[in-house]
Amino acid sequence: LGLFDVYVICVGAMISSGFFLLPGLAAEHAGPAVVLAYLIAGLLIVPAMLSQAELATAMPRAGGAYYFLDRTLGPLVGTIGGVGTWLTMILKSAFALIGMGAFDIPVLITAIGMALLIAGLNVVGARESSGLLRILVMVLLVTLAFFIVHGIADLFSAEPAAPRQGRFTPFLPNGFDGVLEAVGLVFVSFIGLTKVASLAEEVKDPDRNIPLGMTLGLITVTAIYVGGVFVMVAVLGTDRLSHSLTPVADAGGELSTWLPRHVGTWLMVGAGILAFASMANAGILAASRYPLAMARDRLFPDRFAATGPRGTPVPGILLTTGLVVACLLALRVESVAKLASALQLLLFGLINVAVIVMRESHIESYDPGFRAPLYPWLQLTGIFVALVLVAEMGWLPVLFTAGVTAICAGWYTNYARHRISRSGAILHVFERLGRRRFSGLDQELRDIMKEKGLRAQDPFDELVARSFVLDY
Repeated sequence: LGLFDVYVICVGAMISSGFFLLPGLAAEHAGPAVVLAYLIAGLLIVPAMLSQAELATAMPRAGGAYYFLDRTLGPLVGTIGGVGTWLTMILKSAFALIGMGAFDIPVLITAIGMALLIAGLNVVGARESSGLLRILVMVLLVTLAFFIVHGIADLFSAEPAAPRQGRFTPFLPNGFDGVLEAVGLVFVSFIGLTKVASLAEEVKDPDRNIPLGMTLGLITVTAIYVGGVFVMVAVLGTDRLSHSLTPVADAGGELSTWLPRHVGTWLMVGAGILAFASMANAGILAASRYPLAMARDRLFPDRFAATGPRGTPVPGILLTTGLVVACLLALRVESVAKLASALQLLLFGLINVAVIVMRESHIESYDPGFRAPLYPWLQLTGIFVALVLVAEMGWLPVLFTAGVTAICAGWYTNYARHRISRSGAILHVFERLGRRRFSGLDQELRDIMKEKGLRAQDPFDELVARSFVLDY
């Protein structure tokens, strides 16, 4: 995978529900300031992106967040991170496929058929899967660029300028608290950015292509979100926008009155279907590498470490796709996907912790090709942002995260712990700190014990009677 492949995977993993479904829900909280909410959310993902890029260039291995957390914080946290991220990607992929139902198509049959098609492409090879992504993402970007440029030009043209510009006042109808609520809602639109780290093993020149591809992807998607939502507010107004589940299609229909009947609407519907398909493809492509990485480390059954003739993790792809289809058939994917976002935020916080651990371990062989700037303040900011956003989500997502964590800990304790004998870099940190211990502290406390004398409950005679005797 080259730089352009990394770029389209990042873009394809981010543009879907955040653009085609969530603007209306977010506008209900923030009003016209929903534009600002998307910009803030894009900035808040930066610490996690830069930390993930540093770890990916130091350890370009399949598994992404799992591998990084396992090697830094130990296999127990690695198991929680691996299973948690894998589950989150499965639910988000299913959510993307089910999201096509907003466009009045036979959603279940279409979603399952799309999942099976994506699985087939992934079995053939990562290059072929990213080739489909190239087509989907480039057509999507051209269509959305047309939508944004057309909308902005229409906004500042002579005729409709006054009424449409007036739709941005008052800008903060619910104050800044409303903006923060909207940020917590739309932040999930950006979390697909880090999926490419799980494919680091298959990226050419990861030291350059991973951080650069992620940065270009984030800039592109943030510009599309901010520009696109600005157009939606201007064209529809927040009253109509907050009650719409197809805001892009509705705005496209309003803008394209010069086209034949419904052409503008269907153009945006097509863009939405492309977006959901590209997100599902990027999700399954990245998620299937987690069983492979965890099986290599003996946290999963060994059969998942196998690869096909083209080097693709066929068992992992089939298991991942099977679970996506099961989610489509058995779960209310929309609800569970929102719960999974809290788990993903927790993992973002742990990724920032992992960078701190690796830096403070002073392991000489830790040599990332890209180092996140502003250490450690950037990482501390990322940890704080993750905790604040999780707290904003309420108790149900927190309980879901705790439940998944408990299940992962149980799996590790009962299945994996006796199969492995490694630990994480965090012990190197403790070992380094241990060399700075104050040896006089023990003697000082002994002197205090002598001064205090024996207590009535001290079993002195008993200890002497049971002790070993050394004769010299």
